[in-house]
Amino acid sequence: MEQFTGKVWVLGDDIDTDIIIPTEYLALKTVDDMKPYAFSPLRPELAGQIKEGDIIVAGKNFGCGSSREQAPEIIKALGIKCVIAKSFARIFFRNSINNGLLLIEQDALHDHVTEGEEISVTVGKEVVANGTSYAISALPQNLLDIINAGGLVKAMRKLNGLD
Repeated sequence: MEQFTGKVWVLGDDIDTDIIIPTEYLALKTVDDMKPYAFSPLRPELAGQIKEGDIIVAGKNFGCGSSREQAPEIIKALGIKCVIAKSFARIFFRNSINNGLLLIEQDALHDHVTEGEEISVTVGKEVVANGTSYAISALPQNLLDIINAGGLVKAMRKLNGLD
C-alpha cells in the first residue's frame, strides 16, 4: 500500500478544464510549454509555486468542462502527486487515470484542511490531516496498475512485453 505526504494547495468547486489550462495555451507545442499557465485564470502565480509531490485538495466537480486531455497531463507535469476532491467530472476522472494521475474522492477533507499544511495519504485507505483520519475508497487494482505504470499507454506496453 503506497503512502506519501505532501503540501496542500486548496481550490474551490467547479474547477473546470479552462481554469486548469486555458484554451489559448493549447497551441503551445508541449505540456512543459503549457504548464506555466496552469490555473492562470484563477491564480496566475500558482503554477510557479507548486513543487514536486504537492497535493491539490478541491471542492466538488473538479475537472468539469471540456474533455481536453492536456488538463490532467499538465497537473501531472507540475509534479502534483494526487488530486483529492469532493467529486470529479467523469471524463476528467478517466483522462486522469489514462495519464497516470491519481485522483481520490473524499467529501469532508476540503472543509477541514488549510493551504500549505502537509497531509499524509495511504492509497486506498485514508488521508490524515491535523491528526484526523479521513477514509478513502480503494481504486480497483486495474486502475492502480495504470496509474503506477504512468498511464494507459505505458501500462499496455508493459502488459504486452514491449517495455
